[in-house]
Amino acid sequence: MNSNILMPYEKIFSCGIINFSGKCHNSTIKNHYLCIIITKLSNNILNMKHLDNIFAEKLLKISAIKLQPNNPFTWASGWNSPIYTDNRKTLSYPDVRSFIKVELCRLIEENFGDAEVIAGVATGAIAQGALVADTLGLPYIYIRSSPKDHGLENLIEGNLKPGQKVVIVEDLVSTGGSSLKAAQAVRNAGGEVIGMVAIFTYEFPVSVKAFKDAGVKLLTISNYSAMIAAAKEIGYIAESDLATLEQWRKDPANWVPRKIEG
Repeated sequence: MNSNILMPYEKIFSCGIINFSGKCHNSTIKNHYLCIIITKLSNNILNMKHLDNIFAEKLLKISAIKLQPNNPFTWASGWNSPIYTDNRKTLSYPDVRSFIKVELCRLIEENFGDAEVIAGVATGAIAQGALVADTLGLPYIYIRSSPKDHGLENLIEGNLKPGQKVVIVEDLVSTGGSSLKAAQAVRNAGGEVIGMVAIFTYEFPVSVKAFKDAGVKLLTISNYSAMIAAAKEIGYIAESDLATLEQWRKDPANWVPRKIEG
């Protein structure tokens, strides 16, 4: 494989070779190195990292994701959690920010190529959604978590025409409640939600079921499983932490932190 083909992504990510399908039809994306044509690599090349693992490693290194199995966080919901994610931090790192933009665009091009509008979910995905829409050359709207308490009291900001096909951009999917609320807002406004893309998902069983029941296809750049694998590989967590982290993912609402003996 010609190493020159990989240079834009190596500059962005500075680690390894990334396997892409090479699908792309949008000329704007070509100008943003989304259409770097990389043939699918042979199955016998076993030493290559998957993109979701590589990206998860980046999130850990910039502290967009923090893991503290022995000193858990408390979420606003009251849940105890060994993980805290703040993907807004990625906006402060140009290489990571650009990579997210490129990958979200690629997911949309490959899976939702007939998208007519991009919608960002407030507040975490407003910036990323705008970057994606600009790269794809598509109209952009964003969805509030609740209507404004003044003026037109809009839930959706921007122009959405009835029947337009919409792809929603999220930064983080946990239980899926707020994400699917945003999807319903688009539907209530007359838009057709053809899919959702996100930076990261915790892969909670409840969210998997919720998206299936709502008929919304979700695709993400990375996920909890890939992040745990990356954290273990770089020594961020110990082998003894793995069982705890998996127990939390299966039932986060009822997870009780283990006691550390003094």
